[in-house]
Order: sequence, then structure tokens, then C-alpha cells
Amino acid sequence: MKPLEISFTPVDNQRLANLCGVLDENLRQVETALDVGIARRGERFTLTGSPERARTAAKVLQDFYDRARDPLSLDAVQLALIEAGHKGAAHADIPAPALITRKQDLHGRTPRQNEYLLNIQKHDITFSVGPAGTGKTYLAVACAVDALERDAVQRIILVRPAVEAGERLGFLPGDMREKVDPYLRPLYDALYDMLPAQQVVKRLESGEIEVAPLAFMRGRTLANAFVILDEAQNTTSVQMKMFLTRLGQNARMVVTGDLSQVDLPKGTRSGLRHAVEVLHQVPNVAFVHFSEADVVRHPLVSRIVRAYNDAESRLGLGARYESGPAGSDDAID
Repeated sequence: MKPLEISFTPVDNQRLANLCGVLDENLRQVETALDVGIARRGERFTLTGSPERARTAAKVLQDFYDRARDPLSLDAVQLALIEAGHKGAAHADIPAPALITRKQDLHGRTPRQNEYLLNIQKHDITFSVGPAGTGKTYLAVACAVDALERDAVQRIILVRPAVEAGERLGFLPGDMREKVDPYLRPLYDALYDMLPAQQVVKRLESGEIEVAPLAFMRGRTLANAFVILDEAQNTTSVQMKMFLTRLGQNARMVVTGDLSQVDLPKGTRSGLRHAVEVLHQVPNVAFVHFSEADVVRHPLVSRIVRAYNDAESRLGLGARYESGPAGSDDAID
């Protein structure tokens, strides 16, 4: 395949430096994400790889050069590469719903993420299943904050099962909130990214935002609320049924989980897997299945997820929902 050569004019050495990044880190990101080779001499770049990928890389580099008056952040580079990789894909024209959060440019980065946001807005209960890094929890929290800011709900309730991730942490000091906070930290992190810190503290104190372990949900009716159950792969079938039947009037639920990372005791079936099988034909319940193509972290993360999935398929371990036998939740140790 003949290499594709491009050059940037008028030549601006500072822009070129910002485009390439420290030690050409931005160029390495483009190579990894788009599976191309990049050689540079001054303002001239030589791109090797399939013609389609080389053309995509050329467009990405031109876009980065146009934006490189200031240094490009690693996050901006990675997100732009993710979006570039999905352009032209099926359903790429799915509109991105506008959300009211502290991050004004927040939107779905892949067609599947936009589908997820639309399903949350249209359905009372939405399940999102897929690997880490696909935005399942982050986008759900964004929708919850958006609903609260629009006065569509009166409160946000964020729920997680208190299950250790393959470790035994032993006794944790402090009161009940201090004991469960380590399990709920990812939800707090997303909240602080969506709202000013003082608002988060104020709303937590007033009860407008509640973060609680799953066990605290029994016996409650959750009305006028946006409720998120995170890490739902670590619920049992009984816990999942208990949680879903808490749904009250003017409430919305989002259930997120990754069936390749079940931390339940061996032989215990995941309530998330069971719910996906049992509820798939229930009206007003939506399901969104993410894949490694939707990972919005470092480009290498999607390749790691794909490598594990391929290994699990070859070994017949069935850790993924799509390929796993019914009732099997074992993953690679």
C-alpha cells in the first residue's frame, strides 16, 4: 500500500509542537487508535496503513493542527479519536441529546452512547451492559443531574451493592457512611464532575442527592426520583427483583453493569444476567449492550477488553453475556 503524505501550511512550529505533543505522544495516540504508522519530517507527515485508515488519520491530524493554537490535552485527543473512529458507522447519525450539567459539552461519543442517552429519556427503566470505560455510569449520572436541574425529578438516588472486587478488605473503621463510602466512590466522582462541589455537599446534606448501598433500599418506594443502580452484576436475583420493584410514580431507573466482572461468591448467579433474560420483552424497559468499540478511555483499553474477550471465547469461559452459557458468571481469574 502506497503511503499517504500530508503537510501543514502555513508552517507554524508552535502548532506543530502542540499537534505532536510531548515526545510525540499525540502522534502515538493516533497510531494506536487508528492502526496506522506515522513518520514526520518537519511539517511533512507520512501515513502508512490501509487507505481508509490513512485518510481518517490525515483528517484527524488536520483537525488537531487547526485546533493546536494551545497544547492539546490528552483527554481531548483521545475523545476526538474515538469520535473519528465511529464516523460513517451504522447509526452514526443518532442525535446527541442536550444535557444540563457543569460540563456543557457533555454528549455521547459513540452512536451506542447516544442510543443509551435517548433510551434513558424515553423509558422508565434502562439497563446498560458492557465493559469498563464505556460511560455506563458516567452518562447515567449526567442524565440524573440533567433531570434534577430541569425539575423533572425531586431527587437523585445512587445505589451500589457493597461487594468487594475479589479482595477481602477486612474491618473498616467509622460509622455506617464511612464504611460504605469506599464502595460508592465512583458515584461521588461522577457527581463532582457534573456539579460544583458546594452544590454536591449541600444537596447530599439536604437529601436531594442520596448515595446508599443496595441493602438500604428494601421496603422503600422510590417516587419522583432518578435512581441509578451501579455495578449491578454484583446483585443476586433476589436483590435485583427487590430493587426494581421499588419503582414509584414519576421515577426513572438506570441499571448498569459488566457481566465479565462479577464478584459474587462462586456459584451465585448474577441478578443482572437474570434480569436481562427475564425482562427483555417487558414494555418500557430498554436494554443497551456496549462493546469494546464504545470504550472512551485510553485507546489501549478497548484493545485490552477485546483481547480478554477473545481469550475467554477461545477457552470457552463465557464471561461475556453475549457468549456465556445461561447461568454462568465465571470470568478469568
